[in-house]
Amino acid sequence: MNLTRQIKVFIGIMMLSAAGAAGIAGYHSHSLHPYFGLTVLALAAVTSRMKVKLPGINGNMSVNLPFLLTAIVNLSAVEAVLITCISTAVQCWPRKGTAFKPEQMSFNLSTLAFASCLASLTFHAQWLQNLAWSAPAAMALATLTLLLGQTVPVSAIVALSENKPVAPIWLSMFQLSFPYFVISVGVTSMVQTVSAHMGWQLALAVFPVMCGIHRSYQLYFGKMAEAFRTEVRVRAASAGA
Repeated sequence: MNLTRQIKVFIGIMMLSAAGAAGIAGYHSHSLHPYFGLTVLALAAVTSRMKVKLPGINGNMSVNLPFLLTAIVNLSAVEAVLITCISTAVQCWPRKGTAFKPEQMSFNLSTLAFASCLASLTFHAQWLQNLAWSAPAAMALATLTLLLGQTVPVSAIVALSENKPVAPIWLSMFQLSFPYFVISVGVTSMVQTVSAHMGWQLALAVFPVMCGIHRSYQLYFGKMAEAFRTEVRVRAASAGA
């Protein structure tokens, strides 16, 4: 089986997994939150276009994660999956002059839908609600599920497309993503606390915070990317000497 066929098969597997997850999400969702859900959707879609390029990896990261976590924690599984899919489509939609890649869109939608459904089902699992520290434990496990659900398939598809081992790619992606997931958990927890005392409308004023985080990550990863390019040039010069 050649490389192109491997990639197509893997994308097909992710699409089937996402379809199954969407069915499970619909089965476990019994209540909807239209106003809150639409507000989270709007903020997730807007911040999904705030992307930073990950240095050394053919991929980028969006700063809409706190709003995806907010959907996972506060809304039903089907609402969380729907918000994730729409914001992912907005994130991956090509800019003017760039070609549309349906395979890439299908893979990204499938991966995020599958990951968000697993995270939502994890957070709302009954056995977690019975623990003494149910809220922080559920938040931590749901975030870890979302992190693994995103990074493992993406690392696998990058490894297939570049014909490289998956483990180093995943480790690098995990190390770059983990601090942002930790920050996002903190922001989501802040939204939870504010919404419990002052209402969710005021809690969603966290949007300016995400704009600041986006700018910080742009500067941080920009410096890392420049250092990476410098290292590559030095190695190339040493090899040619």
